[in-house]
Amino acid sequence: MAELSIVEAVNDALHVELERDPSVMVVGEDVGRAGGVFRATAGLRDRFGPDRCFDSPLAEAGILGTAVGLCMAGWRPVCEMQYDAFSYPCLDQLITHVGRYRWRTGGKMQFPLVVRMPYGGGVRAPELHDDSPETYYVHTPGVKVAIPSTPADAKGILAAAIRDPDPVVVLEPKLHYRTLKGEVPEGEYVVPLGKARLVREGDDVTLVAYGSMVPVCEAAADELDASVEVLDIRSLKPLDEDALLASAAKTGRVVIVQEAPRTCGFAAELAAILAEKAILDLHGPVLRVTGYDVPYPYWQIEDAYMPSVARVVDAVGKLLEF
Repeated sequence: MAELSIVEAVNDALHVELERDPSVMVVGEDVGRAGGVFRATAGLRDRFGPDRCFDSPLAEAGILGTAVGLCMAGWRPVCEMQYDAFSYPCLDQLITHVGRYRWRTGGKMQFPLVVRMPYGGGVRAPELHDDSPETYYVHTPGVKVAIPSTPADAKGILAAAIRDPDPVVVLEPKLHYRTLKGEVPEGEYVVPLGKARLVREGDDVTLVAYGSMVPVCEAAADELDASVEVLDIRSLKPLDEDALLASAAKTGRVVIVQEAPRTCGFAAELAAILAEKAILDLHGPVLRVTGYDVPYPYWQIEDAYMPSVARVVDAVGKLLEF
């Protein structure tokens, strides 16, 4: 297997899927000639031509609106949003069109559209380049959401999203685009949506995370004088409830870590599921380590905003002492 970074794995997945299926195409700002702002689409235009990898105007709502029409014409478009918060103008298209077409047509029309974007902080970027907006998309009926944390999952999840008959939003942790490498299977490789990944097994407490927070939880587990289980949700919708509940039943203690603001974040949904379905298995409250309910701060203080190893270790300590 090849040793790739996350962005290289994304690029590999796009090359494989465009080769496999002639109905797949890539559209976005600078995805063609420049290969994308992070070079995730490098080489696609040269290999597959400007009809299957083309640059759009600087208009995110127009990108997704174009993809809606392409889907209706039988294509499988993969849209790139340059940054997470740049996708907000697309919410109208996503909520009123993308998520509703299967329902609107009584199930007669599939809608195999993928929206992929880098998300999260830690890279010292300007305002509107660092958000963690996954809950907006999870809350949209008809749209699936996945967030990989490893190069192998970045390739496999994107391939699964492209092949899925429904629209999928894939958020990629930009902090680890090039800082994290791992073995990635060559050729066609698919990681099914709706399946969590057990990162490491433990007996005393479960750390639940996704995306860029998974390495934080792994580092916290290394520091703790306890047997720590780490569960990577990776597919937020559909969610692998069985894996979540099984881990909670095993350890009896759960700490959920997310980069997004606290209120109504996805960690709250996970905590609610545990309260409804695992309450008799728990030895203490479900704790959350999250971002704060403020706009993502400028880079000078972003480290104080992002969940840290120290904050996760502190939460686990409180839970073990409960």
